[in-house]
Amino acid sequence: ANTGAGPDIILSTNDDANLYPDKLLDVTDLCTYLGNKYGGWYPACETYMRPDGKKWIGVPLGASGAIMVYRQSHVKAAGFNSFPKDTDSFLKMFQALHAKGTPGGMALGNATGDSGWTHWLMWAFGGSIVDKNNKVVINSPQTIKALEYGRELYKTFIPGTLSWLDPNNNKAFLDNQISVTNNGISIYYAAKNSDNPAVKAIAADIQHAPFPVGPVGVPTEYHLFFNQMIFKYTKYPNAAKEFLRFMMEAEQYDAWLQGGGGYVSHPLAAYGKNPIWTADPKHTPYRDSAKNMRPSGYAGQLGYASAGAMADFIVSNMVAEAASGSKTPAEAAQRAQKRAERYYKS
Repeated sequence: ANTGAGPDIILSTNDDANLYPDKLLDVTDLCTYLGNKYGGWYPACETYMRPDGKKWIGVPLGASGAIMVYRQSHVKAAGFNSFPKDTDSFLKMFQALHAKGTPGGMALGNATGDSGWTHWLMWAFGGSIVDKNNKVVINSPQTIKALEYGRELYKTFIPGTLSWLDPNNNKAFLDNQISVTNNGISIYYAAKNSDNPAVKAIAADIQHAPFPVGPVGVPTEYHLFFNQMIFKYTKYPNAAKEFLRFMMEAEQYDAWLQGGGGYVSHPLAAYGKNPIWTADPKHTPYRDSAKNMRPSGYAGQLGYASAGAMADFIVSNMVAEAASGSKTPAEAAQRAQKRAERYYKS
């Protein structure tokens, strides 16, 4: 972006494009065409790549869903015939699993993907880093309620989650150390394709479910978002746009989705009919990840501040501090407020 040289098309994540929107080629015509043809873009995808509500600065590719992965037999043994759909029952399930000696665990370290559950937690109770005017409001009664809930949830976790990064929960799940975590579909496929009979046997017991809905009454999921950007320095802007159009058309994108085995959720509504989502019932819960997700900088406008705050793990660290008891929920929220204000300067 700064040197004005490099690849014509960049595959990026989350709100990175909003760090240098003036360096990116306007692809409004392409995104309008694709949206009209394929049922429209999901809201968060549009927020990420059309930050001013007018000009598209990139083309959404999809989202890597990180939903709940659980051992069905363990959940049933804990007294739950189906996976909880609300936060009250969710906590009770974790408590019951802990009491049975089959605990859960989710990453509280600086994990790029799997610590995203901490954003779900904050949003589920009505908290957010900023309001719609980009005013920092993370130190709020709603956030503190979320942190109090998170503290109770953490008490049921297997020890060690404070330092977990993205690989740790996968390993713990496949080692039979935990019964439930949040992750992409990769745990299921790691078990299904394993050469170890003991690990392979786990696959039949694995089920997936969306995150439960909290007091706000709507899904508040966070997922890793992938997008495609064309820099203005390209000598071949039309060719670059044509390549992205070609790849997002049904003839190519449908096959790409199927090849991914459910790892990436589509950004355009029409691709919800792709057979990958029903070929295996365990794929289906991942289908609506891009549809249900919120952008990382919710509820404000994306840009330098939102990208910086996300990269600094402000929310994840806040939840970890409150959960572990190193700070009270109020103290953790106060510290997060100060950290966020460094990015969202008046």
